[in-house]
Amino acid sequence: MGEMIDAGGTRVRSGGGYGESLFEPEHPREAERIDAAALVFDPFTTRRLRALGVGPGLRCLEVGAGTGTIVRWLLETAGVEEVVALDRDTEALALLDDRRLRVLTADITDERLHPGTFDLIHARFVLMHLPDRRRLVPRLAGWLNPGGLLVLGDAVELPDVLDTSSPYRRTMDAMWQALRSTIGTDISAVPAYPRFLREEGLRNVGAEAFCPPLVLGGPLALFWSETLSRMRPALEATGRVDADVVEQALTYLSSPRLAELGPGMAMAWGQRE
Repeated sequence: MGEMIDAGGTRVRSGGGYGESLFEPEHPREAERIDAAALVFDPFTTRRLRALGVGPGLRCLEVGAGTGTIVRWLLETAGVEEVVALDRDTEALALLDDRRLRVLTADITDERLHPGTFDLIHARFVLMHLPDRRRLVPRLAGWLNPGGLLVLGDAVELPDVLDTSSPYRRTMDAMWQALRSTIGTDISAVPAYPRFLREEGLRNVGAEAFCPPLVLGGPLALFWSETLSRMRPALEATGRVDADVVEQALTYLSSPRLAELGPGMAMAWGQRE
């Protein structure tokens, strides 16, 4: 594998955020949970990256590299020149062996972090978990080379407004509240990402959204089932649901009756002059 470094010479981890209060990377099923979502969203992500011209010759920064599925695509399929894979926990990247890969163990919010400049910066399901997400957009844009692309992807949801009382809906609503109160997750600003990019002076700004259906036995249903199971105490602490309601929601996710438009992802992109 490439060089393993950290920012400022020490490992940087902030308290109470993603991976600490919830979804600890050392959990035996965390990689499986992340990869289940990747099976659904990677084709959407890579199709857009390819359409934006991502390919040989580019130097790329993958923010929140996770288990490395997009890193592998950039290296093996897109054939880029270099990938810097940034995450607070990079143990899942240890098996990747490519001279074009540099693994950076750091926190994107660390003011000391200066990873260089890039032709592509991609951050997926990262900013939504960070309270200072708006402040990070100009920082990421500032790391772009001339002509470089900033691509942001975060969660969006189109709930059935006619269904406010089913166990599934109540549990999902409790989940978003629990995520806000425990780790600061907030998806309300995601539709504003194109405007954020325009405000930073980026051109050729575009956006698209993908909200896949929840299919019985499919990876997205498995992802949400595992997510809700792991969040049980936090869900109940919201006061919106009790143990019985959560159990009914989990049963529904594994039932032939399952028919929902699941939470999806919106992507926005822009290019530096």
